[in-house]
Parts: sequence; structure tokens; C-alpha cells
Amino acid sequence: MDRGLSHGSATSSHLTRRGFLTAAAGTAGAVAAAPLLAACGTGPAAKTGATSASELAKIMPAYAPLGLSGIKPDYASIDGSEPGYLSYPTNLVHTVSEVPGSGSTYTAIAPDWGAIPRTVGNTYYQALNAALGANMQWQPTNGATITTTLPTLFAGNQLPDWIEVPTWAQPPGFGQATQSKLADLTPYLAGDKIKEYPNLAAIFSDGWQQGVWNDKIVGIPTVVSAFATGVFLYYRADILDKLGLGTPSVKSLSDLYDLGKEINDPRARRWAFDDIWQFMGYPFGTTVSLPYVWTTDGKGDLITVFETDELIEAMNWEASLFKAGMVNPDAIAGNTGTAKQRFWSGQNIITADGGGAWDSADLTSGQAANKGYTRVAFDFFTASGSGTPHVGLAPPTEYVSYLNNNLKPAQIKELLRIADYLAAPFGSYEFTLVNYGAANTDYTVTGNGPVLTATGNKDVAATVPVLLASPNNVISNPGYPSVTTAAAQFGQRNAKYGYKPLFYGTNVTVPNDLTAAAAFAPFVGSGGINYIMYEVIRGRSTIADYQSTLNTWLRSGGSKLKAFYETVRAKYGDA
Repeated sequence: MDRGLSHGSATSSHLTRRGFLTAAAGTAGAVAAAPLLAACGTGPAAKTGATSASELAKIMPAYAPLGLSGIKPDYASIDGSEPGYLSYPTNLVHTVSEVPGSGSTYTAIAPDWGAIPRTVGNTYYQALNAALGANMQWQPTNGATITTTLPTLFAGNQLPDWIEVPTWAQPPGFGQATQSKLADLTPYLAGDKIKEYPNLAAIFSDGWQQGVWNDKIVGIPTVVSAFATGVFLYYRADILDKLGLGTPSVKSLSDLYDLGKEINDPRARRWAFDDIWQFMGYPFGTTVSLPYVWTTDGKGDLITVFETDELIEAMNWEASLFKAGMVNPDAIAGNTGTAKQRFWSGQNIITADGGGAWDSADLTSGQAANKGYTRVAFDFFTASGSGTPHVGLAPPTEYVSYLNNNLKPAQIKELLRIADYLAAPFGSYEFTLVNYGAANTDYTVTGNGPVLTATGNKDVAATVPVLLASPNNVISNPGYPSVTTAAAQFGQRNAKYGYKPLFYGTNVTVPNDLTAAAAFAPFVGSGGINYIMYEVIRGRSTIADYQSTLNTWLRSGGSKLKAFYETVRAKYGDA
């Protein structure tokens, strides 16, 4: 499953936010990869990592939107939706007037899920370093092994000058590392100080909160979205058209079930559904997976979503799809690795996937299997069909970069100027260079925007700089206007339903004795399978089994974890 942080493209059409979020989902599994708010602590007396609203107000960088002359979206942001651009700008705007670096050498590490490019003779690195005025030693590391690479770097004190630490890959003791091994950026970025770096100042405040630990700005947020939801529910619009059904009107789970019955045809190897569990919380106004698993009961006391009646209702409803034979057998077997192929080939018509699945690369892959392939998302709806959808937002970003605490103030300022260059927005000269490299060497300009040359395809590895600093996301699929239009209009219609769950954007350091409970292992499984809800909806376990698993988790530290989060909530507030 594409890591669902909304469907915006923070970067170019050849390297979209979708692209590396897609690959990242395969690193740790669609469910288990979700970022934990917990990181190891040194004991119950350790700092919680959280920051109160009053302290945030004192240190939060001043948000200053940056408008570029002549660069206007075709689909404006509404209620936080990502703006959409049907074409790539031709008159690029410069946002940085001076070379940011002073000739220093720095090391920088970030995960990359593609082929690692050459270092010697790399034209992209040469062009980027020349523009930055620094000898940046870009070191992409295998994204598939990032969860084992980072602990080694932190434990062995082998940190580079600049490093990307995805929230879902934070190593043990990371909460403490933010205080001892990573630079405090508060003196440089708090309040109006960030205006020295205009592109960084244009990053949404919610994104900056992801980099705040213990009343300090420590991290630089990247690929930030104001409307980020974990999962969308998609359908094959072209197949429904062929079946004479047109655009479906799904306003409730009953509508969805009835549609499933109408389109399900196992004899033709066409099933209505893949496993859509990761979507199932939304119709009930809740979530079913990490990181935001906290809510309140009728008394206002803190509980997990795993203790709610809504979760049980969601399990029972999806179990009905399995019982009715409307779920693809490969999905029943837990073959998550072929879920996209099943959707592209039309072996299932409705699927749950991250916002990152909706882009030009998906259209290309789908049309390779079926020329008419068209992916569309259902608008959010409630289980009963009445009332207003209530959709819990995912983190504004799962990617935050950090500077080494050993750097001197002058070096920190230099790297912040470089970060400001990397964070230049869509439509700028700097954005294009960061994402495509040198004109006429790494890319050429066509009617659909920049297109990589043979050299560019070999050398351009923009994932590392993009994950170190980048602008807010936009939706851009040059040459594929239908994709941008559908995704942008979906956001415009649905962003209003988003709400910030408890502890939204809050970093929490959990004491050592509670880290096992904070992993929520019985409820997240491994690789998107092997968790208790997975078994219940397949009919292999019962609701009674689920309750037994929940009670065991509560006795084994879950209740203590709830009490710990109650203290965090009492001290710092709900979000």
C-alpha cells in the first residue's frame, strides 16, 4: 500500500511524493510501517518529548506563504487541499538571490528506494552542488533497510552532518537523541527568525510541529501536506462504465455493499473488493491504524480506538464482504505485494490504498494492463449515510530531517540556507534544478515539462535532497491532466471532512517499560497481515478472540500506556 500522506506531489513528475512513499510502504508493511508516536525513553522520569500549546506558540516558526509571480494553480487549495497544476510552468521564478553555501563540505544521508546512482561524474550532483555553493556529499541509503541502518548510525555515533529520520523509522532512544545528538534549531528558526529563510517559512506550521521535541525545534519537515489522510477508497471507473453503471452514488456502507454485489463476478475472475480494512475506520468516524489511535469514551477518558464499538462494527461489516465471496482470493490469502496488479488488471474493482497511489505513474501502469484504465476515489461517507463524514488526518508529514549537534553555529546557518534552497516551491528555478538537475544535460524541456535525458535517468537521484528539505505538496502530473484534475477536485470536495486527532503532530517519548505496549503489535501485525483484525474479518477468529487479545494487551502494559498518555494529555493538552 502506498504510504498514505495524501496524494500531493512535492516533487517532479518523475520523482513524486507518491513515488518514494510507495516504496517506503514496502519497507515495513502497510500497517506496521505507520509512524509510532512512541520512541524509547530512559524510564518513567524521562521527559515526554511533548510540547504544550503555550510553548509551541513561543517557538513556532512564523508561517509566511510565498506567492510566485505568474504561477497560479488550476485548482486552488480549499480547506487545506493540495493545489493542482495541469501543466509545468514555463517561466520559472528565482526564489534565492545568492548562492547559499560558502564552499564547505557536508555529509547528508537519506533513504532511497530506487537504484543508487554513481557518485563520481554524477552530473546531477555536480549541478546541484554548484548551485548550492557547497560540496554536499549526498549519501543515499537503501530505503528497504532504513529501520536497521538508523539504529546503527545513532548507537555508534556515526551520524552525518544532515540526516533524514522518517517518523516510522525512529531508532531506539530517539527522543533522547534529539536532545543530545541533534542540533537545536530554535535560535535560528523560532518566530520571525525563520523569515531569513523565506522558502522554509512557507512550510505549513503543522509540518514544523513534527520537528519539535521537548520545547525545541529540532527537525526540518519535508513533503508536508495540510490534507493528509492515510487511505482512500478507489474504484475502477472505466470498468463501471463498461458495466453500464456510470459514476456510483455511494453514501453509506449499505450502498457500497449493494454496489459490490452488482459488480462481483468470480466466474469472470472479477471480484468486487480487495481487502479494504485500512479504510474501514473512516465511515465510523475513527481510524484503524497507527499513529493516531487515541480517542475518548463517553466520560471523556482516554482510550484507544481498539477499545471502541466502532472498531467492532467495522470488523463485522468487512467480514460480511468475505462471507459473501466478494473479496479477491489473493487478498484473502494476504498477498499484499500483488494488490496493485490486481487492481490494474481488473481482478478487483474496489481497493483501499494511500493517496500516493493516484498519479501519472499509476495511470501508465494501469493502462499497460488495460488501455481504458481509470482510477477514481469515492468521496468520504458515513456508515449509515446520515450526518457528516469525520475523517481523522494522518501526520502532515512522516519525513523530518535533522542536523548534527556537533556543527558550529555558522555551519548550521549555512545548512539552513541550503535547506531554504531545497525547499523552493513548485514553479521556481530552484525547484526544477533540485528535481531534474541541469538543463540540456540531465533534462530537456518538452510541451509536458522537463523530461530526463539518458544521462538524467542515470544520474538524477533527487530523493535525498527532497527528503532533507522540500516545499509543501502540490498535485502535478504534466502530460496527464485527467489525473491531476480528478485528484485535485477530490481534495477540494473532501478536505473539509478532515479533523486533527488527539496528539496530532505531537512527538511523545514513551518510557522503556512501555515501548512494547506502544508498538501495538497485536493490532498492526507485520507486512500488512497477521494482526487480530485481519483474522477476524477473514472468519478465522471471532469477536470474542479479539476481546481476549485486547484484554491481554491491556494487562501486558496497555493500561499503563493509557495512564502515561493521560499524564501527557493533562500536561500538554489534546493536540
